[in-house]
Amino acid sequence: MDIEQKKRMREGRLYDPADDSIITQQRKCLEKLYDFNLTRPHEVEKRDAMLKDMLAECGENCYIEPPFHANFGGRHVHFGNEVYANFNLTMVDDGHIYVGDNVMFAPNVVVATAGHPILPELRERGLQYNADVHIGKNVWIGAGALIMPGVTIGDNCVIGAGSVVTKDIPQNVVAYGNPCRVVREIGKKDKEYFFKDRKIDI
Repeated sequence: MDIEQKKRMREGRLYDPADDSIITQQRKCLEKLYDFNLTRPHEVEKRDAMLKDMLAECGENCYIEPPFHANFGGRHVHFGNEVYANFNLTMVDDGHIYVGDNVMFAPNVVVATAGHPILPELRERGLQYNADVHIGKNVWIGAGALIMPGVTIGDNCVIGAGSVVTKDIPQNVVAYGNPCRVVREIGKKDKEYFFKDRKIDI
């Protein structure tokens, strides 16, 4: 077992992801993920138990709609309470992904922690690095959004569909685009209207 490569991986340094000790651990995690994705729609309790076993941390009332994709089967994913993910959530969890309470992922969201160096000679050697991602509480990530390594998204944010989030997003804002930019703060109008001219009546 090459402890050095695992150590480099944990520390965010360049490392070899094809190291035997890493691959062996990764495959064990992917076996669990494979079984999770084969569960039937009525097996809600079974899915819940499997998630708690697969993820690094899993709070109460979390739900992921299969298929779920993760490089390490969710082993490096930390969920708070009441996290919901729609179809095709992809978490490139070579590094750690921290998700706060009451976060919603729309379909086809990608959260990536892994990257490869710019220098071609290093990529030829198959080297990789990881940078953890942090998503605050009460965040809604729109369909098809891409969240890049090392990004932090603040509490209460809405990230628009199709966004490519390459930099940190502060709390309490609506942000979207490629690259993702803050468009406005969440404010008074949002307390009266829930969508365009539709008033909150509940």
